[in-house]
Amino acid sequence: MTSNNSHFVAPIEETPLLATDAVKTDQAPLSLWSDAWRKLRRRPLFIISALLILALTVVALFPGLFTSVAPNEGCELANSEGGPTAGHPFGFTFQGCDIYSRVIHGTQASLSVGILSVLCVLVIGVTFGALAGYYGGWIDAVLARLGDIFFALPLILGALVITQLPFFRENKSVWTVVFVISLLAWPQMARITRGAVIEVRNSDFVTAARSLGVSRFGALVRHVLPNALAPIIVLATLELGVFIVAEATLSFLGIGLPQSIMSWGNDIAGAQASIRTRPEIMLFPAAALSITVLSFIMLGDAVRDALDPKSRQR
Repeated sequence: MTSNNSHFVAPIEETPLLATDAVKTDQAPLSLWSDAWRKLRRRPLFIISALLILALTVVALFPGLFTSVAPNEGCELANSEGGPTAGHPFGFTFQGCDIYSRVIHGTQASLSVGILSVLCVLVIGVTFGALAGYYGGWIDAVLARLGDIFFALPLILGALVITQLPFFRENKSVWTVVFVISLLAWPQMARITRGAVIEVRNSDFVTAARSLGVSRFGALVRHVLPNALAPIIVLATLELGVFIVAEATLSFLGIGLPQSIMSWGNDIAGAQASIRTRPEIMLFPAAALSITVLSFIMLGDAVRDALDPKSRQR
């Protein structure tokens, strides 16, 4: 007599579950950074932007490899607004200087201001944001109000006011521009860092580290900050392009870098005299500025998509 509770079980070789549910146990799970790098390598946007930034870095570090003409030497009024010639592919400025040489040498100042400003903003913003987000209380209140004061000042408008002070007006240099930009731009970095730290500080691994005797500051430095870096890196990449534009804007207005320093902003300002007769004199430094900023924006977009937890495959 057959029991009503008997069940038929298909042979395992007739089911596809063996291949479908196979798990590779010999591979370690990908971390956030490993997974992000794997995604970035497959994105054309990241590859293009990284190659452009690499090329710009080489030009900034070794301008002599790309031109043998000194930007401030050999300027002759006889060549004023002259067209392209042998050895001078972009022609000459209103003062008779080689445009190509000035564009090449201007890369160094623009990238230097952008990179140094980002580093200073990272130091100030990450420090204040991490302390405010992790400790909370009166520290958070004081730093938040301090950040609100600077956050209320628009970058360009605040820079216009600060650079008119006697000290900054008489000591124009890369470092003064970096100082002004960093002084006004750190609150946004602090806010992003504060939010990321608040999200991480109550995680299980932080609680476990504290229970094992790690101090609060040690837990912040060793466990909280490393796991809150993703939005900080994305913002730093995007802001680098913003700071390069800010330097060019200040130099264009005559309150940024001095004329003795090659800068795309200074070249754009100097090309105003030829805008009607030879607009391409302004086009070349403006195109270099646009390509540089676009490269960093594309890189920031690619990094943001790669580090976004919602877009990661689970």
